[in-house]
Amino acid sequence: MKVAIVGASGAVGQEFLRVLDERNFPVDELLLFGSTRSAGRKYTFRGKEIEVKLLQHNDDFKGVDIAFTSAGAGTSKEFADTITKYGAVMIDNSSAFRMDNDIPLVVPEVNAADALNRPRGIIANPNCTTIQMVVALKAIENLTHIKRVHVATYQAASGAGAAAMDELYEQYRQVLAGEPVKVEKFAYQLAFNLIPQIDVFTDNGYTKEEMKMYNETRKIMHSDVKVSATCVRVPALRSHSESIWIETERPVSVEEAREAFAHGEGLVLMDNPEKKEYPMPLFLAGKDPVYVGRIRKDLSNENGLTFWIVGDQIKKGAALNAVQIAEYLIKVKNIG
Repeated sequence: MKVAIVGASGAVGQEFLRVLDERNFPVDELLLFGSTRSAGRKYTFRGKEIEVKLLQHNDDFKGVDIAFTSAGAGTSKEFADTITKYGAVMIDNSSAFRMDNDIPLVVPEVNAADALNRPRGIIANPNCTTIQMVVALKAIENLTHIKRVHVATYQAASGAGAAAMDELYEQYRQVLAGEPVKVEKFAYQLAFNLIPQIDVFTDNGYTKEEMKMYNETRKIMHSDVKVSATCVRVPALRSHSESIWIETERPVSVEEAREAFAHGEGLVLMDNPEKKEYPMPLFLAGKDPVYVGRIRKDLSNENGLTFWIVGDQIKKGAALNAVQIAEYLIKVKNIG
């Protein structure tokens, strides 16, 4: 199995290296690609040092089975034909192709089989907040159809990349040292603050991030579900949290929901209010599953449930989800 990672030096690219190794993914040869800024850097994978090659329009992807790409939408669009020209399956972590009708948008716990129909050789990895939400929604959708979702996200600095994490560290240091706070990666200082904007605003008053949750959820779940989201950047380092309210076609009891979550694929139930046990990002960074807690009836809707989820958005929200897609293709002998 010949595997390529495009954007190897970024936060997600580095996570790809860790996840491939952790899961003992069958890699016979690994190629790393990056921009002029990262070309020439060297990373160690399974005891072997690999140099990052400059991403170019050439024949470097000849013989590649799977290419994991996480270098931004512009790069994905520009190089998609080059990457897939010789038959490589491109699993793309950017927003470039997610809503294209001829490109599957896949979360393996929810719609793995969609990955088999890829006329352009591309599979899109959804937005991180959407991924962890639909993994949880699937458990309830298996019981009864979900008609509406209201969600408020609490998104860690790492969602904006490794440099954003560094900036948050530095901002806390600057505040505590009484120094002027430097702001580059966010619209405002994030340390000791919340920013109720992720991505740019659209004409309807929602941000692009919030509209992704609406549109991507419907595509992944093949559903007419309506999603209203408010996405907030919070001064946590890693792992996104979401407070979710759902309305189902029939009432679902807390006990039934808890049972569904406990047995849901990719989920871990962490719901013991008496012992103050519930998911928190501080303790769940680096973990694979989506954690669910604070499950209760919605007091405003007899067909409503509300719950809280936490997931590591660099892992399940990006690299892990993409690797799981590749694992599925190998399992069903659709690749390699």
